[in-house]
Amino acid sequence: MDPIADPTFLDRSTLQSVWFLLLTVLLTGYAILDGFDLGVGINHLLVGRSDADRRATIGSIGPIWDGNEVWLVTFGGALFAAFPVAYASFFSGFYIAFMLLLLGLIMRAVCLEFRVKTESPGMHKVFDFGFALGSVLIALLLGVAAGNCLYGIRVDSALVIREPLLNQLNPFSLMTGLMTVALFALHGALYLRLRVEGALLASVERWAWRWWWIFVALFVAVTAYALRDLPQVTANIRNWPVLWAIPALNVLAILNVPRTIRHRQPMFGFISSSCMIMAFAALFSMALYPDLIRSTVDPAFNVTISNASSSPRTLTTMLIIALIGMPIVIAYTVAVYWIFRGKVRVDRSGY
Repeated sequence: MDPIADPTFLDRSTLQSVWFLLLTVLLTGYAILDGFDLGVGINHLLVGRSDADRRATIGSIGPIWDGNEVWLVTFGGALFAAFPVAYASFFSGFYIAFMLLLLGLIMRAVCLEFRVKTESPGMHKVFDFGFALGSVLIALLLGVAAGNCLYGIRVDSALVIREPLLNQLNPFSLMTGLMTVALFALHGALYLRLRVEGALLASVERWAWRWWWIFVALFVAVTAYALRDLPQVTANIRNWPVLWAIPALNVLAILNVPRTIRHRQPMFGFISSSCMIMAFAALFSMALYPDLIRSTVDPAFNVTISNASSSPRTLTTMLIIALIGMPIVIAYTVAVYWIFRGKVRVDRSGY
C-alpha cells in the first residue's frame, strides 16, 4: 500500500493525535535548546561586569543560538501544515504579541552579531542591554501565550480570537510569563556552569541559586492558581491518574537542582533543568489535549485538533516528511554541540 496515495493509511483522529504529539516534541526541543540561550541572555548583565565576562557568556552560545531557533520555525511550519485553522487563529488573535516576539528575536540577533563588530565600549553596553532585553521579552511573551492557552480566551463561532491585548494580560498568564522567565534564567545559569570558569563561574552559581528560589515561588503560585480556579487544566490527569507521574517527576527534578549546585555537578544540573522543561511541556500539552485554543465564550467554539486539522492526505504526507527529517535535525544538533563542547576561551577572534 502506498501511504501517500492512500489517505486512510492512518485514520484521521489518529493522525491528528500524532501531529499533536509531534508539535509537543518540537515545542519541547525549542524550549530546552533556545531556553538556555534565552537564559544566558537574561543572565548576561547580571553574572558578569567586565567586558571579558560578557564576551564569555555570549561566546558560550555564539556558534549554536541561531540553530536553536530553527525548532521554533519548524514548530510554526508544522502548526501551519497540520492545523491551519489554529495557525490562523493564533497569528490573527495574538498579532501584536507575535510582532513583539519578532522584535525580540531581531533585537537579540542584531546585538549578538553586531557587538563583535565594534570596539566602542559605549556600543558594547547598548548591545549588551539589547541582548538581555530581547531575551527577557521573548521568554515573557512565550509564557504569557502559554498561560492564555490554558486559561482560555475569547473565541467566537468562526474560531476567531476576539480578545483585546490588555485582556490577554490576565493575572494567570502574567504569572506564567514571569515563571517562564525565571525557568529559562535558571536553565541558562545551569548551562553556563558547563561553559565558564573562574570568578565568572562563582557568579553564575550565585545567580543559579537566586533564580531557583524565584522560580520555585512562582511555580507554587501558578500551580495553586491552576488547581483552585482552572479545573480544565487538570481534567485529563484526573481522568488518567497514571499521568500524575509526570508532575511527580517534575517536582523531583526541581528539587534535584540545588543538590547539583551544592555538589558541583554541572552536567546533572543542566539535565535536571532540561527534564523540568520537558515535564512542563508535557503537562502543558496534557492540559490542553484535544484542544489547541480554549474559548471562554462557549466550549463549542474551542479550536481543537479535530476542527482545525488538514486533510488526512496532508497529515500523512507531512508525517512521512517529518519521520525522514527529524533524525537529520537531531543528528545535526548533536554534532554541533559535540564540536563546540568544553569551556569558553575568550580571544580576539571570538565574541
